[in-house]
Amino acid sequence: MSSRTIRLNELLQRELSDILRQRYQAESVALTVTEVRVAPDLRDARVFIAVVGTPEVAEQKLRWVRKQARAIREEMSKRIVLKFLPKFEYRLDESTVKSLNVLRILDTLPPLPAEPEPADED
Repeated sequence: MSSRTIRLNELLQRELSDILRQRYQAESVALTVTEVRVAPDLRDARVFIAVVGTPEVAEQKLRWVRKQARAIREEMSKRIVLKFLPKFEYRLDESTVKSLNVLRILDTLPPLPAEPEPADED
């Protein structure tokens, strides 16, 4: 991934978060834009959104974001000047849920027995 693509990913993530916070304060309280991945041709981008709450709430918030996609894209085009503004595909970021499950599993494992200390041979 080129440094330009990395910078564009970060810029889009920052601006999307800002648009959600400024224009949609009440609805976007439980939303976090965790990552943006722009395609190499810069025409498409995947936006990963983490939602605080139950899976039902997460799906509802994701549907809401998808309904607002046109307005968000218009605002984004006013803020960022690019030859081609990527078309955003919004996806639910489940990495937080998966990492919490891994931590829960690790917590259920029994602790390792303490290793005996080696005796000093002086």
